[in-house]
Amino acid sequence: MAIWLMDLALDRWRQVNRLARGEGADAAPLALISDTAHGPRIDAVNPAARAAGAAAGMRLADARALCPALAAVPSDPAGDLACLEKLALWAQRWGPWSALDPPDGLLVDTTGASHLFGGEARLLADLAAAFGQRGFAARAALAPTAGAAWALAHFAAHSRAQPAILAPGDDPMRLLGDLPVAALRLDGDVITVLRRLGLKRIGDLVGLGEGGDPAAARDALQRRFRNRKSPATNPLIRLDQLLGLVPEPLLPVVAQPMPLVQRQVTEPIRHRALLDRVLADLAADLQRELAARGSGARRVELLLWRVDGEVIMRRLELAAATRDPAHLIGLLAAKLDGIDAGFGIETLRLCASWCEPLHAAQADIEAAAEAHGTTLAGCLDRLAVRLGAGAVTRPVPHPSHWPERAQRWQAPLESEPASQGMLNFHQRPLKLLDKPESIAVLYAAPDGSPQRFRWRGQVRDVVRVEGPERIAPEWWRERSTARLRDYYRIEDSCGARYWIYRHGLVGDGRGGAPLWFLHGLYA
Repeated sequence: MAIWLMDLALDRWRQVNRLARGEGADAAPLALISDTAHGPRIDAVNPAARAAGAAAGMRLADARALCPALAAVPSDPAGDLACLEKLALWAQRWGPWSALDPPDGLLVDTTGASHLFGGEARLLADLAAAFGQRGFAARAALAPTAGAAWALAHFAAHSRAQPAILAPGDDPMRLLGDLPVAALRLDGDVITVLRRLGLKRIGDLVGLGEGGDPAAARDALQRRFRNRKSPATNPLIRLDQLLGLVPEPLLPVVAQPMPLVQRQVTEPIRHRALLDRVLADLAADLQRELAARGSGARRVELLLWRVDGEVIMRRLELAAATRDPAHLIGLLAAKLDGIDAGFGIETLRLCASWCEPLHAAQADIEAAAEAHGTTLAGCLDRLAVRLGAGAVTRPVPHPSHWPERAQRWQAPLESEPASQGMLNFHQRPLKLLDKPESIAVLYAAPDGSPQRFRWRGQVRDVVRVEGPERIAPEWWRERSTARLRDYYRIEDSCGARYWIYRHGLVGDGRGGAPLWFLHGLYA
C-alpha cells in the first residue's frame, strides 16, 4: 500500500506579528534577521515587507534602502524548531505519524485516513482551515512519495477548486514535469549547473522535452554526477526518490509523555497535614515512574485544583537529576507555606516536565553522604529555594585561549556550554590572579627568556624556564592595536613556580617597550 505524504509550507509571520506587535501588525513591514560575517541578513519577511521589495537572503541594509520603514526582529531558530515540533505532534490528527522538514515544513502519513474526512480534497481543506485558525498559512499537497509531496506543496499551483493531489495511479509527470528543478530539493550549486545545461524543468531530466530520449538523458546526468553520493547533490537520486524508485528514510516525530501522577480525593483537603500526606504518596509514585524510565527529574511541577475552580501551581527546579521522594517532599514543603486552600483541594497532580537520564546509584554512597550532612546537589537545591535561583552560581569552562576569559559563572540549573577540551594540552597554574601584577624582568633583548625578576619588592633568580607560549588577542573583540602575549613557566631558586608573560614585542608598532606581568602561581 502506498504511503501518502503531505508537506506543509508554513507561513509563521501571522503568528509572529500577532505576538510581537498586535493583530494589525501585518500592515507593517517586518523581517527576521540573523547576524552574519557581512552584517545582518534577512531570514524571512512578512507579506507587507515582501510587497515593499524585501526578500529572504537580502542584507538588511539593502532591504532598508528599498523599504526605510522595515522593522527588524532577531530570528530564533531554536524557537522555530520547537514550534515546528509541536505542530508535527498536533498534525498527527490527519495521520498516524509525522516528520519534520525544517525550517518550515511537515510530512504527515495519511495512509488510510482520507476517507475519515470525506476524501483527499476535503482532507486538504480541513487542514488549511485548522492551520488558519492557529494563525498559519499552509500550502498542502498529497502524493505517494515525500519528494513528490514536497515539490507540489512548494511549487505547484494551489486552489480550492483544484488541490495539489497526485494519486498513486496517476502519471507523475502530469503534475511534476513542468515544475522547476529546484523542486527536487537540490543544493544551489547543483541547480545552477543544471540550468546552465539547459535543464530547467523536471521533465527535462527524464528526457520528456521535445525529441528527448529518457535513456540518453539519464546516462548523461549519471556521467556528470557520478561522484556525488549525497541526495542533495545528485539529481538522479532525488528524481528516483520523487518517482518512488528508491526509498527515502524519514524520521518520525514521537511524542514523549512526561512522567505524571495524580490523586483525586473524595473529600476536599483543607488542612496542611493531610496535604503533606497525599504529597508524600505522589512523590513515591513519581519515584517509581522515573525509575521505570531510568530518568531523574530536573523540574517538578505541582498543580492543585481547588473546589472553586482555581488552580495553584508550584514549580521546583533542581540542580541535578533526582528521584528521591524525601528530597522532593522537603523542597516542595517550603513552596507550600502560606498556601490558600479555599474551600478545599480536590485534585493533586505532580509531574516531571524536565527529565534527564539517571542510572542507579550505590545506596551505601548516598547513605554516607546523608550521614555527613547532605549531597552537593541537595545543598544547591535548598539554597536556590531559599535565596532564589539567581543567587547560586558555579564556574564553568569557556572556550577561550585568553586566560581571564577561560571561565564564566552561570546558574547551576543552566546547561553547561561547549567545553574547551581542545585546550586541555595547555598547562595552566592552580591559582590565577584576578588581575595580572606588573613585574620588572631582566632578560636578553629583544625576545630572550627571563633571567631575574622583581615582584612585590623582592628579587628572585630564575633557575628553570619553559616557553614561550604565544597567545594572540581575540581579533573579533580586541582592537587592531592589541599586543601579543608570550607566557613563560618559570621556577626560582626557592622552588616556587610562576606563570608570567611579556606583553608585546620589541618593534611591533603597537606601543613602547614590552611590559612584564605575573598572572598565576603553580602549586
